[in-house]
Amino acid sequence: MKNTTFKKTQLATSMALLLGSTLAFSTSAQEVERPETQTSEAAASDNSVPSEVEVIQVSGIRGSMIRSMDVKRSSSGVVDAISAEELGKFPDTNLAESLQRITGVTISRSNGEGSQITVRGFGPEFNLVTLNGRQMPGTGFTRSFNLENLSSEGVSTLELHKTARAENPSGGLGATVNIITMKPLSRPGQQASFSAKGIYDTSNAEGDDVTPEIAGVYSNTFADDMFGFGVSFSHQERDFQQQAASVQGWVLQENADLPDLDAANVIDNRTNITDAAFFPKDMNYSINDIQRERSNGQVTFQFRPVDNFTATVDYTATRATTGTNTVGWGIWNNFGSNINAYELDANGTAVYADISGDDASFTASRNTTRVDARSLGVNLDWELNDDWFFTLDYHDSYNETDNGYDEGLGSAGQVILGSDQLISKVYDYREGEIPQVFVNWNNGTNEINPGEIDSNFSQFIYSPGRSDIEQLQLDGTWFNSALDIPLVKIDFGYARTEQTLTGFTAWSGLRGGPGFSPSYTEIFPDDMFVRNDTSGFLDAFSGGGASMNPGYYYTFDFDEAVARQLAYLTADVVGESNAYSIDPYFSGDPSVSNVEETTDSIYVQSEWEFEVSDYYVQVNAGLRYEETEVPSAAEVRVPTQVNWVAASEWITQFEADLQLQDFTGEYDVLLPMLDIKVDVTDDVVARFSWGKSITRAPIGLLQGGRSFSGSPKIGSRTATEGNTSLLPYESTNLDLSFEWYYDEASYASVGLFRKSVKNYISYSASEETFEGLNDIYQGPRWNEAVSALEAAGVQATDSAIYGYFVDNGYADADGVVTPNADDPLITWRVTKPRNLSDTRTVEGIELAVQHTFGDTGFGVGANATLVDGDVKYDPYDLSSEQNPLVGISDSANFQVFYEKEGLSVKVTYAWRSDYIVGIGQDQGSADNPATQFDTYGQVDASVNYDVNENLTVFLEGVNINDETEQGYGRFEEQFLFARQYGPRYTFGARYTF
Repeated sequence: MKNTTFKKTQLATSMALLLGSTLAFSTSAQEVERPETQTSEAAASDNSVPSEVEVIQVSGIRGSMIRSMDVKRSSSGVVDAISAEELGKFPDTNLAESLQRITGVTISRSNGEGSQITVRGFGPEFNLVTLNGRQMPGTGFTRSFNLENLSSEGVSTLELHKTARAENPSGGLGATVNIITMKPLSRPGQQASFSAKGIYDTSNAEGDDVTPEIAGVYSNTFADDMFGFGVSFSHQERDFQQQAASVQGWVLQENADLPDLDAANVIDNRTNITDAAFFPKDMNYSINDIQRERSNGQVTFQFRPVDNFTATVDYTATRATTGTNTVGWGIWNNFGSNINAYELDANGTAVYADISGDDASFTASRNTTRVDARSLGVNLDWELNDDWFFTLDYHDSYNETDNGYDEGLGSAGQVILGSDQLISKVYDYREGEIPQVFVNWNNGTNEINPGEIDSNFSQFIYSPGRSDIEQLQLDGTWFNSALDIPLVKIDFGYARTEQTLTGFTAWSGLRGGPGFSPSYTEIFPDDMFVRNDTSGFLDAFSGGGASMNPGYYYTFDFDEAVARQLAYLTADVVGESNAYSIDPYFSGDPSVSNVEETTDSIYVQSEWEFEVSDYYVQVNAGLRYEETEVPSAAEVRVPTQVNWVAASEWITQFEADLQLQDFTGEYDVLLPMLDIKVDVTDDVVARFSWGKSITRAPIGLLQGGRSFSGSPKIGSRTATEGNTSLLPYESTNLDLSFEWYYDEASYASVGLFRKSVKNYISYSASEETFEGLNDIYQGPRWNEAVSALEAAGVQATDSAIYGYFVDNGYADADGVVTPNADDPLITWRVTKPRNLSDTRTVEGIELAVQHTFGDTGFGVGANATLVDGDVKYDPYDLSSEQNPLVGISDSANFQVFYEKEGLSVKVTYAWRSDYIVGIGQDQGSADNPATQFDTYGQVDASVNYDVNENLTVFLEGVNINDETEQGYGRFEEQFLFARQYGPRYTFGARYTF
């Protein structure tokens, strides 16, 4: 390989250090500073440095930091890494939790665990996850990979590529994460590590107080390292509880729609917004008892018959099963109608509202979701000669989500019992962090009795999805040993990626009701209900616990309630048989979708090395070209009419047969890149990167066809369309960074970045009507009912209007009202994704420092990322369609540790500022409301002690500061959710040999 003498020395030194760091994996934690020398031929050929390079083999926290720093320093472009501290031991209990330690990375959480990553303000769908360089299928109807489903025991390194590389698969506009697993031939000999843990989750109430986790890694080589075998496995069980409060959405009412009330019933503090007001659609509280099991396994076989050829076959399997039993209670306010009194703050948000009509309910839900992922890969690595290297890689992977894994239900089930026998409901958010609720029941108290509880409805939903990826990649490298130019090598390759998404959605309709009837109370005996108080509920929030309102809730057995509803009630809306075991393939109106995406790509990338005025310069330039075709076949449900089946329930009826629709989209992209790396001094590195990267549209949006809401309540008549012609997000990226490596495990860096993104996707909505879909709402019979009720001095609530329909024969024997031909057409809000023509820009600064205090054993690490975008969300803009950049937030991480003489202690803190999750809220809305996540900061800690050179005992704590999650809408006063989990502790032992 042609090279300069100056660079040969640096490369040899770096290679020796990296090799020493890699070999350190096999040492025990007590061998913290055992020096070893290694001679490099390249180093010996240059008299500018000693011929022997001292290599310090270091394991544990310090070793992980050194290896990660070496990856960062030696890489072209901006790359960060997290390395395993020892065999089978990653720095955190979860891969996502580890990634958030990297500058610019924040995470979203699922069930209190790190799940998906956001990089430099770009959310999970903008980041590509690869396993050993292979693109992995996302979970459900997304491209996002859930990292909490993959254990860390078999992982050696996580690499995060923040800048574009022609050789990397496309899709990571924010970043590309490469999960590198252990390979036996890269670490010859027999090595093993086994661990057993007990997990104690302080939130647990119904499950086991302590649940197990076992894991192991084993690798060995045979026949003079011709054969290699490696296996890793883990199994984790976790029982915990999530407590939550939520509002499904906020409805905007213009001044003309506000009720004309006596001044004594209105407190209007509006100053910032004066022409509209916002009211909550409902208020819900829930307790979710969750049991989660996660099993992972990987087997790797390697064969190296000669030194220049290696064949690797690996198989990875993961399974995560999450079962949830939920009890809930709350009120339904419809969409801001029937208001008796209210108080508005400066932004027009109702912090107090007295509302008539509708109902208050108690809910029991059950859902079991299983996620199975498999990946089979074959890799052939061939060194043809000193100048030519080739790699052929093939893998076949899938990710399948089954949200109806419950064998008894075959679906996710929900039972809602309650009553509409009330005078009014009160929502109060004037004090504390949790909104309070009062219900003025007809019995003259604020508490309903079990004998007054009726059936509302049950519903069962089944929507499994599967994503498959089949990928073939051929890569080659030519090293320049013939031409007397500073060209080091040329990389090139071809890849074909076929991704398929299939989805199925079935809804049972509303069974066991819907609506309330006094006769239904006989079906549910009083002793079926158990009264509970709210002591201990959401007590981490002010306003939670025993002092909250309502201070009670009823629970009931889910199975008994379903059996009683389906055995005794005949109001089966969709006309199917009342069988307890819900078979979703035959219940309700299913829809089937299928998206296929085929991408062919080629790339070429060159590396150059030379000196400019005694400064070593490395340049990487490359180009990637891709062609993508997206055919989609959708079996869609064709609506025929919308029936009014209960005071607050509307049901869409569909044709019996599905309609097949075919759509096709296609596009191509050209992605250039340029990396320049300059060694300013022996310790200071400067980098400049320019390039283009893409993220393909969420694959769920590419499915064709139009889907109508099955429950189009007033104010929520929505329909969605897919778009196979969506172009990918395309970003032009600029990076400039300076890194100062001033000690063996210490460095400081500052980086500036700018991303200009075009083809941003807007979920634009339009109001449309469709022939034959008539609206009972505000039709002749509706207006007749309103006039008659008002003439009789009765408030025209939806409950009263529905009662008028029933009393006047406008409903059938089951209480179902069907539309008439003289009713107006329904106005549907149809949402379809489209590419925008403008460009959005995100820019920011990344700061990081890592420092070890000599031989004291102490060390610290800190980083912060400040991100800004040119398109922000304006909560005061009520009329324009807004499409802000979501996920943008500032973040910071801090770590302090002590590691010496077998004792290792680490405390970490991760912080993220508030950010926009997305535009839109549950139950639909027409005013572009936002969903925003409040500031979050979590403290984790771990203590490890080496009993001897093989045995380590440890204690780990997650979220030991008992941080909670909160979210809001346009303004912080528009409460959307609050969630409480509690700290989690793990204790156990690890044996390594």
